[in-house]
Amino acid sequence: MKLALLQINSSWENEPANLKKAATLIRDAAHAGCDIAVLPEMFSTGFTMNLPAISDGQTVKAFLSEQVKRYDMNILAGVAMKKPGEKRGTNNALFFDRAGRMSARYAKSRLFPLSGEPDVYRAGKMPVVFGIDEVRASVFVCYDLRFPELFRQVSREVQIIFVIANWPQSRMNHWEALLRSRAIENQCFVVGVNRTGKDGNGIRYAGGSLVIDPMGTTLAQLDSRTKWAAIEIDPAIVAEIRTCYPFLTE
Repeated sequence: MKLALLQINSSWENEPANLKKAATLIRDAAHAGCDIAVLPEMFSTGFTMNLPAISDGQTVKAFLSEQVKRYDMNILAGVAMKKPGEKRGTNNALFFDRAGRMSARYAKSRLFPLSGEPDVYRAGKMPVVFGIDEVRASVFVCYDLRFPELFRQVSREVQIIFVIANWPQSRMNHWEALLRSRAIENQCFVVGVNRTGKDGNGIRYAGGSLVIDPMGTTLAQLDSRTKWAAIEIDPAIVAEIRTCYPFLTE
């Protein structure tokens, strides 16, 4: 399986600009023969707590559906959405399969209190498991990474877990340590995709997207200057490692 990690530098609260940026990255990933392209948390707006800047998501969903059908490639993307008339939105990970269907939606369940996120967004209640072609996967969003119990709920069912984030540069050592821990604990691939640049609150992001194998070995780590990278993994080794080291049966 070939993964594309898209470290978009999201323009603040500017959906059209971000869709244009994403289209270029998705095109490049498709031309490289990737099976799935992954965009960070809230890629279309940045990590905003300004609810009027959040749309109902219809334009973004239509864009993502069109892209997967155009390139015959799966896409996983972070999108904040708010239905008309609702007082709070949701911070979502949306998965679109090759047919253009949104076949999985996960709403972030652990909302970041230091930003006021719980006042603006509703927490999700359930994890999701979905198929990327023949591979079983799940996804969590940013602050979820600090809660290992979330990951253990899905670990036995999946070969890969994605974490999409707006993870600040000031806590990158936590990002790396926690992603590696989640891979070792759950004996699966863990892929973290983070943004770059500076947001409207002046917070800086250093990218640092990672691919970690089930033994905790880092297969790829992007720097802050890299817009995207293609990484190939073999999901079949998950079963091999779990047979050799049957820790998840405890």
